[in-house]
Amino acid sequence: MIFTKIQKLCLKPRMGKSYSSTKPKREISDPTERICKTMMSNPVAALDTALDQTGIRVSPEMVENVLVRFQNAGMVAYRFFEWAAKQRSYAHSVRAYHAMIGSLAKIRQYQLMWELVSSMRSKELLNVETFCIVMRKYARAQKVEEALYTFNVMEKYGVEPNLAALNGLLSALCKAKNVRKAQEVFDGMKTRFEPDSKTYSILIDGWGKEPNLPKARGVFREMVDIGISPDIVTYGIMVDVLCKAGRVDEAIGIVRTMDSNGCEPTSFIYSVLVHTYGVENRIEDAVDAFMEMESKGIEADVVVYNALIGAFVKVDRFKNAYGVLNDMESKGIRPNSRTCNVILNGLIIRGKTEEAFKVFRRMVKVCEPDSDTYTMMIKMFCDKDEVDMALKVWKYMKLKRFVPSMHTFSVLINGLCEKGDVTQACVLMEEMIEKGIRPAGVTFGRLRQLLMKEGRDDVLKFLQQKMNLLVKEPLCD
Repeated sequence: MIFTKIQKLCLKPRMGKSYSSTKPKREISDPTERICKTMMSNPVAALDTALDQTGIRVSPEMVENVLVRFQNAGMVAYRFFEWAAKQRSYAHSVRAYHAMIGSLAKIRQYQLMWELVSSMRSKELLNVETFCIVMRKYARAQKVEEALYTFNVMEKYGVEPNLAALNGLLSALCKAKNVRKAQEVFDGMKTRFEPDSKTYSILIDGWGKEPNLPKARGVFREMVDIGISPDIVTYGIMVDVLCKAGRVDEAIGIVRTMDSNGCEPTSFIYSVLVHTYGVENRIEDAVDAFMEMESKGIEADVVVYNALIGAFVKVDRFKNAYGVLNDMESKGIRPNSRTCNVILNGLIIRGKTEEAFKVFRRMVKVCEPDSDTYTMMIKMFCDKDEVDMALKVWKYMKLKRFVPSMHTFSVLINGLCEKGDVTQACVLMEEMIEKGIRPAGVTFGRLRQLLMKEGRDDVLKFLQQKMNLLVKEPLCD
């Protein structure tokens, strides 16, 4: 076994013997997989050299795929992005820039993010979507003024703001639960940009999530009054808003009137109805809505199947949920991570952990787990004081080249701390930091307390130095 520096520090008082690996490494033929393995097995500081040694020639598609895969590991992704830019006969695509901008914003490296925006301007690659991404990320971080600044600075970067940009700003604000600010911006700009059904749909959705049904209805009425006909998206949002407000019967009324307005209900609208009935424990109504959809010749997709599975899980009818799962598979509709997570969450809440693990092992054969899936399973085993099993799930996740999120790291580190396995917790903390992921203050604080309790000031100092090497979040201009 090869020990990292942090393991050597933790084990230093107990052993002086060195170890080396004798197991031959299996070569990976797929170039993208080799790149990903290299990125996962090397610290940021040594990544350029390790990537050079692969001898792989990158392509735009490869870079885009890698950046999407490493979207949760901002600084590792950024080092790869910088390395790729130096490769012969290669130039970053707009999609690569956008993926990297999103990753940097996620870890709040805003200065680097704006440097990429400037780089895109110099290469004449900037477009409205670039600024929409930045606005979304700022709004999600509750940086409302910065999101507004991004919209207002577009012209300085040579991109003319238009209705799509305004819709992007309104959407960003609404998704970040700042619908009141979005309404204020809209009221001030609706004479400058002629709003469309999408503009009003964004605001209706925002007020629905507030939740403020009277405001949502008011925006809907304003839209109709000025002569804009609701489209299928607007109807879908209004049905969703009403259902979440507990007005499912009123929502059904809207569905019944859609045909007369030239809009046929979609599987999404039925998924909202099925989900709402499930939340209200009206399982028979949920099944009836699903059957009505099929009788109208509307094909069920994975979203509406997930809603029906969720409805059965809610009332503890797992046999029916598995029956729906078998039905969708027989019709060639592949389950997704949401399908898996709905069932797993229901089982774990009820303490059916063994069955949950069986479902997990079955589901990974037919769909790709997401960060929530792995985090859920790791937390389940940690809560059961089966950290060894949690580590097996972690190992499987790494084998699948899945980059863990900050939350996934935190759950396992906390579980190891609870068990008293400080060495392994420190190894994961070091890996997390080296991937450019800033640990949550609570998680780092808990590990710090354990290290201080054991008198391991050397290890704590090492980790703090690693933390200091992370690029500090710059102040916004």
